[in-house]
Amino acid sequence: MENRLNENKKEFLLLCEDIKRPGISELLKWLETSDFFTAPASTKYHGSYEGGLCEHSLNVAKTLRLLCGDSDIQNVPLETIYITALFHDLCKVNFYKKSKRNVKTDAGWVEKDYWEVEEKFPCGEHADKSIILLQQYIKLLPEEIMAIRAHMGGFDTSVKGGSFMIGKIFEKSNLAVLLHCADLMATYICERKE
Repeated sequence: MENRLNENKKEFLLLCEDIKRPGISELLKWLETSDFFTAPASTKYHGSYEGGLCEHSLNVAKTLRLLCGDSDIQNVPLETIYITALFHDLCKVNFYKKSKRNVKTDAGWVEKDYWEVEEKFPCGEHADKSIILLQQYIKLLPEEIMAIRAHMGGFDTSVKGGSFMIGKIFEKSNLAVLLHCADLMATYICERKE
């Protein structure tokens, strides 16, 4: 496990070398002091294990790079691919904590670890919070903001409230559509639990 965490961290930092945006080194220093490299991607769905957040971010980056590279839709700079993919779920940094609960098994009651949400910085919904945190360190291009904002697609809470904003973003931004697809593919194909 420790080996996989270290390999993922090393790969993540290597991809970040292609990001030349002012403030990236400060962002990476902050990530080093956070739980980004050990946090789960969720409490019970994809990547609900130690290191799941970093691993999911890498899977989205690899998938988005393939989609953008194989697409005649538009030429997306590598820096933009990595910024949007690697940091689309930045809102999950320092967001989960490991807890214990009793679970009944065939052998009786046993104590099991599980992840729970412990919101330390309630400043917006999922994608909005990622954008807010990211812009504390680097300036995002409008296309990057739209892509991160819409990466949840129909799972976004604004859609449940009747908002058409995600659809409007998808009409304007090919990158937003591709990031959403990369996130879905990483979650439901790359990280599928058998």
